Amino acid sequence: MTITDAIIIAIVEGLTEFLPVSSTGHMIITSSLLGIQKDEFTKLFEVAIQFGAILSVIILYWRRFFQFHRWQFYIKLLIGVIPALLLGFLFSDKIDAMLESPTTVAVAMLAGGIVLMFIDSMFKNAKTESDDQITYTQSFITGIWQTIAMIPGVSRSAASIIGGMSQKFTRNLAAEFSFFLAVPTMFAATAYSVFVKKWSGNGGIERKGYELILESNDNLIAFIVGNIVAFVVAMLAIRFFINYLKIYGFRIFGLYRILAGIILLVLIFTGVIKG
Repeated sequence: MTITDAIIIAIVEGLTEFLPVSSTGHMIITSSLLGIQKDEFTKLFEVAIQFGAILSVIILYWRRFFQFHRWQFYIKLLIGVIPALLLGFLFSDKIDAMLESPTTVAVAMLAGGIVLMFIDSMFKNAKTESDDQITYTQSFITGIWQTIAMIPGVSRSAASIIGGMSQKFTRNLAAEFSFFLAVPTMFAATAYSVFVKKWSGNGGIERKGYELILESNDNLIAFIVGNIVAFVVAMLAIRFFINYLKIYGFRIFGLYRILAGIILLVLIFTGVIKG
């Protein structure tokens, strides 16, 4: 992976992580078009740059995260992330196997796109307008919805937003709570990949993620630059998303997902990407 490749993938991650369009699907398409070999470092990199995206949420919503007297907020996030942590721990190997299936990603992108086309009309009469009004039960149910995103291509953002709207959240609150849930969820996934999971390094020797990052200067530079780029782009994407939702809703994201899913299927069936 070159620095240019790392920057492009980080831009894709930053743009798509918090939009309901599937960052996994877009990174598969991008890697294929760039001809990036899916070696162990590339797989680690695509997870590790989520750290930069996480920081963008904390910075943009720092008042929410650092008002420590609002301890209920942290409890709600903890309750909401429990389903993802539990299922991620139990089925991490199967999730990794599904990540190797672009066909699964493409079908999930199409299905999610169809749902987003109608989500604004499916969930009406929203009553919950701020995170202070969210109950612990609503947090847990939204967290259960988030676990659907363990199927690659579903989109963690889309799943948790749909979950929030099913609990009578306004669409803005559903999007913001999706951002908040992303912080502990993605932090856990990143920490596991960097400090716990073993990857094959040079010579086939198994190493932990941080050892693989430090294996060469190129890997380290790609990791640092990738996280910086993901951080900046994610901040811009979040601001755009919230402002767009206030006026237009989710329909355009549904149309976009359907188009992206079709493109991915075409790339698979034409042999550009192995399904």
